Formats: sequence, C-alpha cells, structure tokens
Amino acid sequence: MLMKRRFVRRWLPASLIVLVAAAALAPAAPAVAESGYKVVTTYKIGGEGGWDYLTADAAARRLYISRATHVIVLDLDSGKTVGDIADTPGVHGIALAPELGRGFVSNGREGTVSIFDLKTLATISKVKVGENPDAILYDPATKRVFTFNGRSQDATALDAAKGTVLGTIKLDGKPEFAASDGKGEIFANIEDKSELVAIDPGKLEVRSKWPLAPCESPTGLSMDRKNRRLFVGCDNKMMAVVNADTGKVVATPATGDGVDATAFDDETGLAFASAGEGVLTVVREESPDKFNVAENVPTQKGARTLALDSKTHKVFVVTAKFGLVPAATPANPHPRPAALPDSFVVLVVSR
Repeated sequence: MLMKRRFVRRWLPASLIVLVAAAALAPAAPAVAESGYKVVTTYKIGGEGGWDYLTADAAARRLYISRATHVIVLDLDSGKTVGDIADTPGVHGIALAPELGRGFVSNGREGTVSIFDLKTLATISKVKVGENPDAILYDPATKRVFTFNGRSQDATALDAAKGTVLGTIKLDGKPEFAASDGKGEIFANIEDKSELVAIDPGKLEVRSKWPLAPCESPTGLSMDRKNRRLFVGCDNKMMAVVNADTGKVVATPATGDGVDATAFDDETGLAFASAGEGVLTVVREESPDKFNVAENVPTQKGARTLALDSKTHKVFVVTAKFGLVPAATPANPHPRPAALPDSFVVLVVSR
C-alpha cells in the first residue's frame, strides 16, 4: 500500500514575513573602497645616522630629510640629492617659509634653530631657543616660527624675517608635534599628558587644553583646515580625530603600531598615519565626524615618519634595515637596533 507523503505547512506571523522580505530586497551595506595606494618607487639614499621628520616642498619639488647631524635635500620627482644643510646637531624638524625665502631647522642636541636660504641651502644664522627643540613650524598668519622644546617643556617664538626670539610659551608637559590653521591659531600635542593645546601665536599664550582620551602618548599632528579637524597619531594604535574648536575627539580609526607622523590631503580628503611596524594607514574622511580606514599599505619596518606631496598626492616615508637589538643596560633599558650602514631608503607611496 502506497502512503502519500504529508506536508506540514508552517505559518509565520505576517510582520515577520514583511521583515524577511525587506531584508532580502535591501542592498548590502557598501564596503569601504580601498585607497589604491602602494609603494611604487624606492630611492636608495644610504649614508650614516638616524632620521626623524621629513618635509616636502611641493612647489619647489624638494624633500628635506633630517639625518642626525645634517639635512639632506632630494628632488621630489627623481630622488636625486640636490643639496645638504650641514651642522644641525640632533636635527628633528624642518619648517619652510617660501614667501620669505627661508627655511628653519630644529637642532635638538644644540638647542638652536638653523636658518637657511631656500635657494642656496646655505645657513644664514643660528638662534638659541629652548632645550631640545623637537617639532618646528612656520605660522603664515603671524610670520613666526615656533619650536616645541621637549626638555624645557615650552615653545619658543621667532620672528621669521628677522631671525630673532620674540618670546617663550610655557607648556605643562613635553610637546611633540604641532600644526597651524593658517588663520591665527596653532595646536600642539603634549605627549606625556595625552593632551592637546591650542595656542594664540600672536599673544604667545595657551588658549585651551583638551584631554585626548582614549588616545595615549600623542605624536604626529596634522589638520583639515576647511573642516577644522585635527589628526593625532597615538601610541595605542589609533588616530584621534579632534574638533579644533571644541577639543572633542570625534573618531578613533585604528592604525598600525608605532605611529609617529600624520598628514591630511585637502584635495582627496584622505588622512595618513605612518607606523614603525611597517604600514601606512589611509583614512577616508566621509564627513567631518565620520572616518573609515580605507587601507593599511605595507611599507617597511621602521617607516614611522612621512611627508605628503600636495601636488602629486604621493606620500614619502623613510627607513633602513636594522641589525640585532643590543643587550639592555641600566642606562639603556630599552635599546633599539642600529640601522645597517648604507641601507637608508625613501619609499614613494602612490596610487
């Protein structure tokens, strides 16, 4: 005897059927588009010594790179050496004032600023500033240069045209990097306090102090001047995006480990953070308060500082190959491996 198969119909509530149908018809959430950046060229520079900040001059097509006791100057497009600025002991940063035809170098070990001619690269003079000047910037609104001095925990203001000291701004911790809005306000990270300060460059006084939590040990700093957003590189693998008017942290996109520099491209709306672990994080600005990581571009271990060429939208990072980590000592409990001779390179990251 053949048995007919019986089918049991399972009824669903009408509301649930509507939800399921809507979910099936709804488009999938769009994935964040990749940036398209990758390492396209390597300039083999060689030489001895460490490095710190680098600065790109998009108009003059030059790249300035600090190298412990001097600054090497490359052609941005070919990578060829076009000059050298000598006698900069413990150099950290390079600031440029194109309308004045001058450049400025912070000499950390000497506590001075070297003022040089942008055309000839010849040193014009040296000026005594605070102890261990680290970051340095030129503020076009006031035509003043500011050094941020780590050991004396202050900032020194210079008249960029005259090369004279105008005054000192006392800070409540160790300043790291700084940025200018170009309209009469500058900002600086206070590394040991995880703090951001807003400074009046005309009155030479601190206007505001803002905590950067959850960001820890802030380093690199750059700015979207149009939307008034600051991009802070943090030691705990994040970029803190800060409202420059209120000090509020509005986003914390993830980055690589060991970030030491950031940059923002006004034309593309992309922010960059270079990390010593060997990645360049590219962050897309969707709106003034919404940011997404577009890509983590592999670079090379040690490539922790960067410069952005605003004309070509290329990013330049520098590093070298390293030897073994030396044994720790009481005087140096956390030793770093030494760079191998003649292994220093510039990596060009582009679309």
